[in-house]
Amino acid sequence: MIKTYFYNHSEQKMYHDVDLSKKDEWLKSPEDLLWIDLYDVGNNELQYIAKIFDFHPLAIEDCLHVSPRAKVDKYDDYYFFVFHALRYNEESDDEITTVELNVFLGPNYIVTIHKSPMNTIGRIAAMCHRNISYLNRGPDYLLYAIVDGITDEYFPIMDRISVRIDELEDEIFEHRMEEITEEFLALKRTIILIRRVILPQKRIFANVNGRYSFDISEENVPFYSDLTDHLERIADSTETFRDLVNGALDTYYTIISAKTTETMRVLTIISTIILPLTFITGLFGMNTFSWLGPGAEPYMLIIALVVMIGMTFAMLHIFRKRKWL
Repeated sequence: MIKTYFYNHSEQKMYHDVDLSKKDEWLKSPEDLLWIDLYDVGNNELQYIAKIFDFHPLAIEDCLHVSPRAKVDKYDDYYFFVFHALRYNEESDDEITTVELNVFLGPNYIVTIHKSPMNTIGRIAAMCHRNISYLNRGPDYLLYAIVDGITDEYFPIMDRISVRIDELEDEIFEHRMEEITEEFLALKRTIILIRRVILPQKRIFANVNGRYSFDISEENVPFYSDLTDHLERIADSTETFRDLVNGALDTYYTIISAKTTETMRVLTIISTIILPLTFITGLFGMNTFSWLGPGAEPYMLIIALVVMIGMTFAMLHIFRKRKWL
């Protein structure tokens, strides 16, 4: 599906579903803006758009294949971007997935390409049917609005991950090892994927020596500064969450090790007590004292029981005195 939105600056008016064969006519004024949104399109539609705007074949190839990292490529008279939105479903096996957005940014046009529906694109497109607020500030502002909307969707995900970490820190004392370990590993995978999405996008909008990696009009620089701040906050949060998960996992393993050590200590004490008792019962069970005659057997049994009980209490006293119990 191909949707088009054209802003005519001189008329201060929006047009929809314009004829792309008249592209040169629509773009003759640098103050006008044409936005083309392609949703779930195939190779034929992409080649059609590429022919109209003379896009590089490598950029079109990137649109046809999933790119794991966000990036920006500069061509002669346009920029090509790859961004990723996040979809979070805690009940799914793949609890977090990415939705790729490809963007061509020209002097007075912008082309967005995505295979899955995106809330931000739908919201901005709906607004463009009612007013010109997103298209009357240039293509770089429209790009900002799209990426900022995608970035805003990260914050609820980060809030939920923060809650899950707090819950896990409470559950490490209650649940079985298998359940906790699986939850920790799932959280670590989620955080790693978010970092893999956020860090390249943060580098795209980094301001190095007062310059960005693509052209931004002076009046729109504050918006990109705010966007960079949001991305840095999310990146810092992922770093904090990673440390918290690693720390909680180390604490959990320490607790498990302490419980194992306690169990082994108890078993060792039991074995230490039973060992001499086993020797005594073996000694008396071999008729070692048969030369005393049959009448001595009851007395020898009593003596054996007294010795075993005495040794047991003596060893327990020694263990307590040395604080082994």
